Formats: sequence, structure tokens, C-alpha cells
Amino acid sequence: MDGVSAIARILRMEGVDFIGCVPYQPLLEAAAIADIRPLIFRQEGTGIHMVDGYSRVTNGQRIGVFMMQNGPGAENGFGGVAQAYAESVPILLLPAGMARERRGVHPNFYPTRSYETITKWSEEINMVERVPELMRRAFTKLRSGRPGPVLLEIPQDVAMGEFPDADLDYTPPPWMRQAGDPELVRRAAQALLAAQRPILHAGQGVLYAEATDELVQVAEFLQAPVMTTLPGKSAFPETHPLSVGASGPSTTLGVHRFLTRADLVFGVGCSFTRSFFAVPIPPGKTIVHTTNDEDAINKDYRCDYPVPGDTKLVLQQLLDALKAEAGGPRATDQVLHDEIQSTKAAWLAQWMPKLTATSKPINPYRVMWDLMHTVDLDNVIVTHESGSAREYMVPFWEARHPRSFIGWGKSTQLGYSLGLAMGAKMAAPHKQVINIMGDLAFGTVGLDVETAVRCEIPILTIVLNNSYMSIYDNSRFPVALEKYNVKTLSGQFSEVAQAMGAYSEKIAEPQEIVPAIQRGLAAVDAGRPTVLEFITCDEGEFSKFSFG
Repeated sequence: MDGVSAIARILRMEGVDFIGCVPYQPLLEAAAIADIRPLIFRQEGTGIHMVDGYSRVTNGQRIGVFMMQNGPGAENGFGGVAQAYAESVPILLLPAGMARERRGVHPNFYPTRSYETITKWSEEINMVERVPELMRRAFTKLRSGRPGPVLLEIPQDVAMGEFPDADLDYTPPPWMRQAGDPELVRRAAQALLAAQRPILHAGQGVLYAEATDELVQVAEFLQAPVMTTLPGKSAFPETHPLSVGASGPSTTLGVHRFLTRADLVFGVGCSFTRSFFAVPIPPGKTIVHTTNDEDAINKDYRCDYPVPGDTKLVLQQLLDALKAEAGGPRATDQVLHDEIQSTKAAWLAQWMPKLTATSKPINPYRVMWDLMHTVDLDNVIVTHESGSAREYMVPFWEARHPRSFIGWGKSTQLGYSLGLAMGAKMAAPHKQVINIMGDLAFGTVGLDVETAVRCEIPILTIVLNNSYMSIYDNSRFPVALEKYNVKTLSGQFSEVAQAMGAYSEKIAEPQEIVPAIQRGLAAVDAGRPTVLEFITCDEGEFSKFSFG
């Protein structure tokens, strides 16, 4: 067999049953022969976003794989890989490359070198005999430490090189997790018990470690409120009486109130990175931090009690240490529970006029609110888009189960949500999967709705069309705005979606929001990708707070 056939056989051993691509490269045919379904996208970025969403929803237990064509295909994939790297998502990238004899000859593109800064590991298969060794190395990287994209370039001559069948000695490498240092765990437990007003700050490391149950147990033992980061939203059930909500550019009054007054912040599976997409930690807090990425400790904030290790293992150790130190959990703090609930109620009351607005054009908060009260929150996966759609959703959407909400920011590329939703549906076909986009985002990637139709991936896409870029403050470009009207957009998106084979509607009346969503969900349940375009107003007010 040849090199790509050896790679395809290894992918099957790893449980890969589909691969995203934009043709052509030799691995495509080899994968099809090995019963790995190729999914052909219209642009590389959306295809990479799709395998990204697949890995997220499977918690990396099954890895999304994308292959790129030699040259322009590998060049076009850069943005999608950068997004996965920023969001710490484990995906395997298999770009075709020039024959080794042409490496480094201008203008030939060299993915291994070019992708080094946006991958966890970037290497090439320099000899066909090394295919099993390097594939094993790639999956080992994908299954250890902080998640991230891994790239393995396939030079043209290696792809076609002869590989002896008898030499295909491959066993999938195991997951590798590390527990915390027992002494560091003990010190962290003592600090948590000594705190008067602790708060738990949960990130997406809780999701990847499947540690929600342990997080709930620690929170209940300490009777401490829990906030999540933007990518960590859904790591802690927002129906729990200790939940104060998710943080991000827009957040809840509960996050602001309980983080501001906390004397200790326990970072669980988060990076504590200073970012526009993360609320700042106010000064004067004691910080306890557990993460599987030692580089995140003492990066942007001084850490008083670090505990490197796998989130699930460390939380289990911590529960044992808390019991040993305290003897038993604290009694239910009903005063705290009541304050969390009253804080949420007061905050929602302030926003209810927008969440239930009857004005025209439709208020986008009304679309989000009606959607949340129409879908089955116990059987849904939702994700937002970059910009305004994120701000409308994140604070208000009630995430009940792990991975029911895919939150993201950081690189924050437009159009990311469409591929994420497609990948989520591939990973969880029994779930209702919904992405909410603005008009600019749909204009960026909307043609890949045809991919969802052709590949029979029934998702519901909500487009909030106000023909305007609301997220950008007018003060950023007053002259350009006045002189050239740079914030105005246009497009008939439901008509575009219909032309590509999707079920679609355009909705302009507030009272039609729920019936349209119900029809859209029915179409999705019948197997049709669906686009609902809502004509909305320019809503520029968001739930923001100052953290000092």
C-alpha cells in the first residue's frame, strides 16, 4: 500500500469515520476506500470549524480531522486553525505538501513551518516508513496536556511512497492525565476553607475533563457561588442555586456582585488570561488555580495556591482533602442562595423590557429570549456568533448540561458558529443544534449552508439581520461613518438559503417569532437544514459592568 493508505488505516483504528476536506489531495480517495466519509466544504475555514465543533462536543474523545489540498488549500485553512488554537480545541490537520525535493523553493507553501505558531505541534512525515510513529505521536499530543490543534504534513512523494503492509504496527495511544501534588492540594483545601467569601471560576477545562459532577460537589461542600468563563459556559448547571452565570464582554449582575466582593477566587480548569473576552479579576484576591497547562499559572495574575493537574483528578483529590480538613460539608447557606436568586431576579427585571419587546423592527433580545423558551433546553446545543449575537446570548441563555452551550471568543472570527453547529450535529445527531449569527457573519460563510444541505446535516441557523454592524461603537470611525456609511450592510439571506436547498423563512413581526421557530425546528427534525432570518433593530445596549 502507499503512504496515504497507511494513514487512512490508522485513522480507522482511531475511530475516525468522517474527514472534512476541500478537494483534492491523495488522502481523500484513500480515506473513502477505508470507509471514512469525506465531507466536502466550500471553504476550508468552515470545514475546520466543523471538525472543531465535533471535537468540542465529544470532549476530544473522538477527534475531528481535516485534510487540506497542497498549496492554496493549506494556505486557506490558516484562519480556522488559528481559531481552534485560540480556543484550545484538539483537532488533527493533515495538509498535503510539496514533494520533499521542492521544499523551501519559492513560492511553494510549507505548512509545517507556516503553522508552527498556531498549532500545539507541527511536523511533517519525512519518510513513509515513519507514518505509524508520527501518527502515534500526533494522537499522543492530542490526548495529553492542554488541548490544541496538531498538524502533520504529508509531502507528495511520501503520500505515494510504498509502505509494506506488514510494517503497519499501530496501537492508539492512551489518554494521559496527571493528578495534583498532594501537598499542593492540601494547601489549596486549607485556603478554601479559610476564605470567608470564596467564588469558583470555572473554565472549559472542566468540560474537557468531564468534571462537572466534581465541580458541583466542591461548590456544595464549600457553599460557594460559581461563575464560568465564556468558553466554560455550561460547565456548571445554570439552574443550580449556586450558579451566578457566565462571564465575558457581557455578563450578569451576579458575576459582578459575587466576584467583586470575593476574598478568594478558585480558578478551575481556566487560564486566567487577561482578555477582552474575560472579566478581570479585581485586585486583592487570594487565587487558587488548577489547570493542566502549567504555562497558565502565574501568567497574568499572581497565584497563591497553584495545583497543576487534570481538573477531574484534582477536584477529586481536593474533595478528599476538604473532608480531611473540615470533617464534613458546610450546612446549606440559605441566605447565600436567596441572595443569588434575588440578584438574578433584579437583573432580569431590568432587562425584561428588551427581552419581551413588542416593537418593530424586532429587538434581537426578544428573538434570543423566545428561542430559549421554545427549544428543549435538556436536548439542545447552541452557539453564538462573534460580535452582537454573543452579547445578546451569553448572559441570558440558561445552560443546563455540559456542552449544551458552546461559548467562544479570543480569535473571534466571523462565521465560526456555522461550522461549529455542523460539527456539533455530527457529534450529537439526536440533539437540536442551533447557531445564532448576525448578517455580516452569514455573509462571510453562508454559502456553506449548501454543504449542510448536501451532506444532510440538519441544523437551525438564526440570522439577526439589522443591515448594520451594531457591535462597533460609532466613535471608532465617525468620519468614515458620516462620509461613507461604513456600518450599513445589505442582503436577502433567507432567499439565499432557500436557493441552496435549505428550509428558510423571513420574520419581521414579533408575534411570529415563536411560530417560526417551531416550524424551523420541525423542518430540522424532518432532516432539513434551516435558516430563519429575523429583521431586527440596531440594538447596541449590552449587559456590561466595571470590575475596577
